[in-house]
Amino acid sequence: MGAKRALNDLLAGRLEPGVFQWRPPASFDWTERAERAGMRIFRLDGAAIRGKESLLRACAAVFEFPDWFGDNWDALEDCLTDLSWASGQEGYLIGYETWWELAAADEGSFRTALDVFAEAVESWRDSDTPMTVLLIGDGGAHVIGVPELE
Repeated sequence: MGAKRALNDLLAGRLEPGVFQWRPPASFDWTERAERAGMRIFRLDGAAIRGKESLLRACAAVFEFPDWFGDNWDALEDCLTDLSWASGQEGYLIGYETWWELAAADEGSFRTALDVFAEAVESWRDSDTPMTVLLIGDGGAHVIGVPELE
């Protein structure tokens, strides 16, 4: 299955939500396709994320967390499993781009973040607004234990 078809199957509900590695073709506008499907898109740019603190700050900005966000892993999970301030219509799609920067700089924080994302995905699984996280890559990096959406 090609990357475009895999995304279409995910958006149409033919694939279970989850945390996936995904390598879209060059110049493929995945956000437009997901928005047309009614998904709320969150783009997390990992280019400057090198540790827990920078990841939490980036998440707070991208997800527009409320003031009570506590800058820790538990607060991240609490916010990702709530999102009452961010209407999801048909669901939530998180595109984590350049994730390998955190994986290389602070593998422990990267693995913890994956666990938090997986818990959030699980909490939304049977709702009207499922969540999926895509670790978007260019083919050079791979995360053991995270399935590929292909």
